[in-house]
Amino acid sequence: MRTQVAIIGSGPAGLLLGQLLTNAGIDNVILERTTKEHVLSRIRAGVLEEGMAGMLDEAGAGARMRAEGLPHDGFDLAFDGRRHRVDLYGLTDGKRVMVYGQTEVTHDLMDKREETGGLSVYEAANVRPHDFDTDRPHVTYEKDGREHRIDCDFIAGCDGYHGISRKSVPEAAIEIFERGYPFGWLGIIADVPPVSHELIYANHPRGFALCSMRSTTRSRYYVQVPADEKVEDWSDERFWDEIRSRLPEKTAEAMTTGPSVEKSVAAIRSFVAEPLRFRRLFLAGDAGHIVPPTGAKGLNLAASDVRYLFDALHEYYAEKSSAGLDAYSEKALARVWKAERFSWWMTSTMHRFPDQGPFGQKIQHAELDYLFQSRAALTMLAENYVGLPY
Repeated sequence: MRTQVAIIGSGPAGLLLGQLLTNAGIDNVILERTTKEHVLSRIRAGVLEEGMAGMLDEAGAGARMRAEGLPHDGFDLAFDGRRHRVDLYGLTDGKRVMVYGQTEVTHDLMDKREETGGLSVYEAANVRPHDFDTDRPHVTYEKDGREHRIDCDFIAGCDGYHGISRKSVPEAAIEIFERGYPFGWLGIIADVPPVSHELIYANHPRGFALCSMRSTTRSRYYVQVPADEKVEDWSDERFWDEIRSRLPEKTAEAMTTGPSVEKSVAAIRSFVAEPLRFRRLFLAGDAGHIVPPTGAKGLNLAASDVRYLFDALHEYYAEKSSAGLDAYSEKALARVWKAERFSWWMTSTMHRFPDQGPFGQKIQHAELDYLFQSRAALTMLAENYVGLPY
């Protein structure tokens, strides 16, 4: 088989890139090692920047998001027993975010791909990119007991942190920047109304908490826990007691509790691989970088990578110019590092660290207090939260 772009990974990054390419008449094939059902079972981020929402519209997959998603004009920071609102809309000249789950994004993109005849191969075992440092790259995989080969012009590695794309790059050709955090997020999903119509990020002596949602009837809640915490040690009752203890009193009293639909502990880390281009192999999304979930940048960074990569590929096929491809890594990484900085800042400001001590707690308090006394500081927060321009 031959295609123009072989895409490894059928998550949001791979699907979004594939759909934009298909719409532009650029042939592509998506290879996914798991089943379609497994991909759709992943429950992750749900806050979309305006730029990503616009890209879903551009891909022709934004109708359900516009009908069912929840536009948010702001969010709250809670500390010292009070909630303080960040007016995203007012601070950014009318920009907002859209709350719409990653699972729904994936579902919409899969449906659009099927509608437009794009080829996705699920349960493709032992996917391997080959010869991407030459003018004749190809990808091999196994399915139904046979090995298959796809010759292509370019390979897009959209297969996540644990995927084969980055692992196929020689160690000497890539530099890794990484930071771990001494805590994780214990999260639950429950079919109960959200405690607030906008998100609440809480800084509390017992640790960070986040009140989020997937819809007007499904809530997503998190609490900071030690990095080695075991999810089986947390009953629903214990979780509800803990998150309510970290929220302002009136908010805690208004919270509706119920049985969890899903419960898990997520590690918190920062990770960036440089560069993101290896001649004819390009990394996008989690294959090239991870951010702490504080600030909701992971899924949105995948979208910005796709923005740059699609524009570069479109330019290559439409104008026979490789300028965009040559600039891809530098351009994408510039935005990645700004998002890494913002996510690190949000994480450092809102969480309690084991070695922070009284001095560190006072600094956190001063930082939060300053935010709501300075429009310039709040504007910095709002601009980053709604998403920096591409």
